[in-house]
Formats: sequence, C-alpha cells, structure tokens
Amino acid sequence: MNAVNNFNLRVYGLLIHNNAVLVTDEHRGGSPMTKFPGGGLEKGEGLANGLQREFMEELGVTIEVGHFFYVNDFLQISAFNPADQLLSFYYEVSTSQMEAIVIDAVKREMKSGEQVFRWVSLADLTPEQFTFPIDKVVCKMLREKSEY
Repeated sequence: MNAVNNFNLRVYGLLIHNNAVLVTDEHRGGSPMTKFPGGGLEKGEGLANGLQREFMEELGVTIEVGHFFYVNDFLQISAFNPADQLLSFYYEVSTSQMEAIVIDAVKREMKSGEQVFRWVSLADLTPEQFTFPIDKVVCKMLREKSEY
C-alpha cells in the first residue's frame, strides 16, 4: 500500500424528486464515471458552502442543504491519486429550481471533460450503476430508506 499523504475532502448532494435521485455521468482523467453530484471541497469553505458551490457550477441551480446522510467510515484511497485518502460527505439537498436542471434521459458514451445529469428511479437504483465504492454504499442506504 502506498503512503497516504493527504486528505481529500469531498461533498455530494442527494437530490430526490418524484421517487428518483439525480446522478451524473462524467468523463474525467480518461475515465467514464457515474456518481452523485458534487465534488472536492476547496480550502476555506465549509461542507454546505462547498456543496452549494458545486451544484451552482455543475447544474446552475441554488440548493438548500438538508440533513446529513453519510460519511465513509472506511479507508478509501483516491482512484486518481494514490497518495490521497478520501473522506466523502453526503447530504440530502433540495432546490426550488428543478425546471432549470438539464437532463439526459439515458446513459451514453461521453467525450473527455463532458458531464451530463439524469434521474434514476429509486426502485431501479443498484450499486453496480456507480463507479466508486463510497457511492455504492450510499446507493444501498438510499434503497433501504423506507420514506422514499
């Protein structure tokens, strides 16, 4: 195992609407990926502010950050930098700007640097749809949550 030199703090939003959750398909660093919307925390910002910034950058919408949902309690090394240990925080989020979210109806091939969003029914949600181990755990938790 390589030596871990850095903590990489990540923050993600679980936006649920009509019994579906918003996911993003991206192509970064030469790899396609499916994950929840969000990303890296910047120095000098809190988790909620970082998540609001990420949604504004990625989707162009303002969000309300709701209940804390999950943080990984296991060691996860970054797929992009083996010296980084990931700590990923997930929050339930909402927006009054739902109509402003641009959606791709189906998963498709992506060009490098491209990012699209789509809704996945909670009934159809499976861990295999996600690229990263922490998202897979969150997916299982979402499926088990009875209020959706």
